[in-house]
Amino acid sequence: MNSFVYNIPTKVYFGENQLGHLGEELRKFGRRVLLTYGGGSIKRNGLYDRVIEELRNAGAEVFELSGIEPNPRIESVREGVKICKQENIDVLLAVGGGSTIDATKFMAAGACVEHDPWEFFGANAKPIERALPIVTILTLAATGSEMDTAGVISNLATGDKLGRLAQPLLPKVSFLDPTLTYSVSKYQTACGSADIMSHILEVYFNTQEDLYMLDTFMEGMLKTIVKYAPIALAEPENYEARANLMWTSSWAINGFINGGKKKAWSCHPMEHELSALYDITHGLGLAILTPRWMEYCLDESNVSKYVQFAVNVFGVDGGEEPMVVAREGIRLLSEFFFDTLGLPRTFAEVGIKREDFPMMARKACGAGGLLRGFKDLTPADVEKIFEMCE
Repeated sequence: MNSFVYNIPTKVYFGENQLGHLGEELRKFGRRVLLTYGGGSIKRNGLYDRVIEELRNAGAEVFELSGIEPNPRIESVREGVKICKQENIDVLLAVGGGSTIDATKFMAAGACVEHDPWEFFGANAKPIERALPIVTILTLAATGSEMDTAGVISNLATGDKLGRLAQPLLPKVSFLDPTLTYSVSKYQTACGSADIMSHILEVYFNTQEDLYMLDTFMEGMLKTIVKYAPIALAEPENYEARANLMWTSSWAINGFINGGKKKAWSCHPMEHELSALYDITHGLGLAILTPRWMEYCLDESNVSKYVQFAVNVFGVDGGEEPMVVAREGIRLLSEFFFDTLGLPRTFAEVGIKREDFPMMARKACGAGGLLRGFKDLTPADVEKIFEMCE
């Protein structure tokens, strides 16, 4: 296995009533704060007022950018960069889910350069060497952006949805209060749970040698989602369920489970093309794709990993033929996404059209024409996976 460096210095305040520490943390970075958030749900549920009170008590001068979209747009990033530069912002405070946090990360980086923030993305991406400090208050368990170095931004003008990782994008402090997710809808709870599972499965299904400890850690997180997502759907204010989903979301993608693995992800590049063109919820696209990708990639050379998954996550009897056990694991994952969580199971249900498959497959595979991952995929392979999702 590969050697690796693990360094996630994000300070996390986890649990109820932790916002009392917000002022003291923000003061470490300065007084001029850019508050970013989405469509206004934080005003309806009272969180906005709580945050503003903490900021005022801390003596902060507050500037605001609202309306950050799901699948956040580069236009929002540009507007945030403009405010940061004009108002000499010291620290950015993102209140929301992954979309708000992702956009805020690139505002923070864009404030430190002269070029357009879209130049951080693509084949000739410019380096991200520094960023203004970022503090987050999480309201949706899904992307794990509150504790990682990544972000994804959409550009409607180019038809692209691109991701980027850089150490300066890591939040300095994150507040994770499970009660702030009580008002999250059943649909978004289900999509978020699928998103978390996909982050784990992209690493779990890997041809590189694994640390046994990390495999068992990933299996435990997957079982946590299988156990607690249905409880959160049935009982939105169940603190234990919401807390388990929230903490699993952070650890699914903060780099810990990678353990030196270098294989690229497969489902995320494919899904980015879906949500770039059709603006669907990211976790939904991943739910539709993931079982079909697993089925397409299954063969005799990798069946043992599928057996391990089926037995250790879903409790399948491992005494059957390996291919039988493997396919039962895939079936149970599909059943969890589409029956237990109640998510749409096909592209047709969300309006994704076959005529766009070739273009999306080609873009997913990039300039090199090959999507490298658990099993390398050509555009023709990706089209076949898309066809399985119809």
